[in-house]
Amino acid sequence: MGGRASARWSGWSRPSNKCSLWYGRRTRRHTVEHDLTQHRQRPFRGHPVVGHDGGVTPPVAAATDRLLHTVDHLPDDEWGAESGCAGWTRGHVIAHLALNAEGLGGAVRGLLDGVPTLMYLSNEARDADIAALGAAEPDEVRERLRTSSAFIAAVLDEVQALPADATFERTPGGIRMRAHDVPRLRLREVEIHHADLRAGYTHADWPTETAAQFLEHDAGRHAGPPVVARATDLGRTFAFGEADQHTPVVTGTASALAWWATGRDPGGLVTSSTGTLPTMEGR
Repeated sequence: MGGRASARWSGWSRPSNKCSLWYGRRTRRHTVEHDLTQHRQRPFRGHPVVGHDGGVTPPVAAATDRLLHTVDHLPDDEWGAESGCAGWTRGHVIAHLALNAEGLGGAVRGLLDGVPTLMYLSNEARDADIAALGAAEPDEVRERLRTSSAFIAAVLDEVQALPADATFERTPGGIRMRAHDVPRLRLREVEIHHADLRAGYTHADWPTETAAQFLEHDAGRHAGPPVVARATDLGRTFAFGEADQHTPVVTGTASALAWWATGRDPGGLVTSSTGTLPTMEGR
């Protein structure tokens, strides 16, 4: 597993970050501890999860395999490098991915067990958890990511047993999230933040179907000025808002468009019919 550095890596102590994917401002994981011990030796590679469409789907498992491979081979002395998420090192991004799996998995597990569980205790608690785990030894964070990934995979195997309208609270009194949406939400977390690591994996490595799913999702929730995304490799368009003949058209590959739709810089890989690339809300 990644190159071992003899000196202890020290992460940034208080990350302040706007790299949010599918909810508002960043929060911290709730302090309820989920017992993951029984999952520590569970092999994850190739393990399928159940998608929100009712079928057995492998995208989350395959994406997690790719993420674990990157993390396992990331040298310890490179964990403190800047990531694509402002204010977060690579170590903080990896810590977030581990804690996100625990939070999502714990909330769904609570519904399955008949004990409703918050995803996060508060909007303040999660930042401290990420800061603390992000500053831990890389081997500890690697193990936490692998264990939590196996945990959420096991939970998602059972999510279809829940009613279609089953929901859980993200924070006390906060938004309610559908349990059946968790596979899609976790896929976004894994794929987008894997690319945020800037460790060799980019949006261009996303499966085309995944990029299309991201575009469909972001187009459906878009609340800004209308824009049309034209994916050259798919031969289709995605309307963000109520488009008409005057709506700007942004053209590029599906993965570049999906990356841009999260508010990230596509690096010149997409073009706009107006000559000015619309700015998208950061996710």
